[in-house]
Amino acid sequence: MRILTLVLTLLCLPLSALSGPQGGDATITGQWVMLRDLSTDIDHLRALSLTLRQDGDRVTLLRTWGGGRHAVRDSITARIGGAPTLFDVRGWVFSSNIFMGVQMREGDTRRITARKERGDSALVFEEQCTLQTSQGTKAVTMTHRFHLDSGGELLVYTLQRSSRKTGPATVYRLKRLGTRDAFVFRLDDNWEILGKLPLNAMMISLQGLANRTGPNLYLLYPDDWPFTYVNSAFEFYKTKRYFTFRELRTPAEAVRILAKYAKGYVVWDPSVRASLIVAYTVAGLDDAVVVSEELIPLAEQAGLKPVEDFRGKFAGMNPAQIYSWAYDRYWTRCSKEFIIWLGGDAGPIMKPAVADWGIHQRVFFNDLSTRVTDSAEYALANRVLSEMKPMSMVMGWHSYAKDLEEEHVSLTSRYGHRVEGLNSLPNLSFSAQVSATPGFQYKNNHHVKPGEKITPQKKVYISCIQTDGVGLGAWLKPGRGEIPYAWEVLMNYTWMAPGMAEYFYSMATPNDYFIGCLSGPGYLYPKAVPPRYLGPLITMANEQMKTLDLRVFETMDWSQGDEISGNTDLPKSILDKYFDGMPGAIGFVNGYGPGHTFYTRDGRAMVSYDYYLSPYRPEADAVADLEELASLNAKRPYFLLVHVREYSDVKRVKGILDKLGPGFEVVPLDVFLTMAGSTPTFQERTLKE
Repeated sequence: MRILTLVLTLLCLPLSALSGPQGGDATITGQWVMLRDLSTDIDHLRALSLTLRQDGDRVTLLRTWGGGRHAVRDSITARIGGAPTLFDVRGWVFSSNIFMGVQMREGDTRRITARKERGDSALVFEEQCTLQTSQGTKAVTMTHRFHLDSGGELLVYTLQRSSRKTGPATVYRLKRLGTRDAFVFRLDDNWEILGKLPLNAMMISLQGLANRTGPNLYLLYPDDWPFTYVNSAFEFYKTKRYFTFRELRTPAEAVRILAKYAKGYVVWDPSVRASLIVAYTVAGLDDAVVVSEELIPLAEQAGLKPVEDFRGKFAGMNPAQIYSWAYDRYWTRCSKEFIIWLGGDAGPIMKPAVADWGIHQRVFFNDLSTRVTDSAEYALANRVLSEMKPMSMVMGWHSYAKDLEEEHVSLTSRYGHRVEGLNSLPNLSFSAQVSATPGFQYKNNHHVKPGEKITPQKKVYISCIQTDGVGLGAWLKPGRGEIPYAWEVLMNYTWMAPGMAEYFYSMATPNDYFIGCLSGPGYLYPKAVPPRYLGPLITMANEQMKTLDLRVFETMDWSQGDEISGNTDLPKSILDKYFDGMPGAIGFVNGYGPGHTFYTRDGRAMVSYDYYLSPYRPEADAVADLEELASLNAKRPYFLLVHVREYSDVKRVKGILDKLGPGFEVVPLDVFLTMAGSTPTFQERTLKE
């Protein structure tokens, strides 16, 4: 194929005439590259890049179709509103679609005019030329429109031809050259210490280091990963936040390319599980890639030098001794605002997805027991938490083999800290650096206007809330949007991962309703939090509520045991702190399993769950349970709040609710709480102090 080089000239526009919405670059000048997934197919040439340059009162547009030796280049210039500019056709390639039997006529003349549209924000070039077809020649007018979109993040190029009467518009969307370029790597679905964990662990450490300078590496996890959105979010980053990803296909390729972000490597010992956890602390502090013995050659081939070697270092030591050694050696250099419990799965399995964030933040990693009877580990856990700044973030999750969730969160709450789980939370070092689209606002699907009164009928009202946050719930499973449904939103995403918050909000249907959780700006137990911290934590949560347009807040407290073995109720003094600290909330919900705290104040209600829908409960039994609750609570209206375990999907929940009689009605949560606040038929119950 001959290289087509046409020199065209277009009039330069003032920068202000090419301005876009607030939040992005103000002009279309610069270099742009096409986003293939968001653009019309260019068949064989596949790619398009643009350069717009300004020189005085002139702007030059250069287009390059394809790349390498087959690149087709085109450069254009003319004056806005001026006389047509004429150019000789020097090549026959019909670059926008070479698979059509159409050619430019070499030796002919192209006639170019330019104008502004959309209040001077769009640049339009009109081109008149003659095309050669199999039946002869045809005069055609081509219109090239350029405007900014998405707060200046995108250049939209629309190409119209007078000869094209049908089909979708030809639209190319381009981002600025050198922006949002990243790598992607697919992890192995094997998390066994003696299996593929060493490779996955190494890649997670590389991710934490590579993302220190920007969102440079995204990891793809198995489809059944606990955070079910991980691969869907990858598509969101490509199509909505305009990232271009280059796939790294082997660990060797990944280390070779990403080693520039590291200063060395640290070796862990697969015979001592905790050595990997300590190695992650070293990785964050000393910019080191985490490797097992067999991966040392990859690191050294990339020019990395050893920083620490834990082979045989911790032989015969228990976790308390290992972490005490790590505390003495590294604690003073670690963050005092973030800490990671790298627990969850135990024994031969480890899923350290959150480690990239810990490396990024230079945190102290551990999986210490917070059970009082594990005296040595508990003492050290208590010590490190006491030396963190109040209201710090405790990331990751407790070890399922050592202690209970309520023990872990009770201890963290005693220092005013807030938990953000789990150990399997992926790609946070990437997501933390992706903003929401400029101008994007978090808008919830409210069904009640401020101050609106709703008179309930004499029936059973049901509202459902999916447990454990949208990331662990049924968000991508069947049925979402078919019935009114509430979702616990991860409120710390307002600052920790705003682009991920946009991901959920932009996908929400009118039946999806977001609520704040869990007891604070993160997971905590209000009865365990010192009073001097609870007020500021509620204030912080309230600010996040306003950012995310939330009007319902959820509490939960297992500091005195769970709903089976303890007391999960809240006293009036704590309830009043929430009512006072969240004046914009229309109501509150409480509990995890069934709870027993019910409270109203000034027309606002705190309602506890009356039913917990287990994913294992047969549907017929669940229907009978709900009907029995309605029989036991005979006064109408009866407000029956249902908590749905994350492993259930909305389709299953709808199937259960559809089997209930005409005396039941499923309503949005804000409608439910508004009616409960104005017509409370429950008995007020709070924990006696």
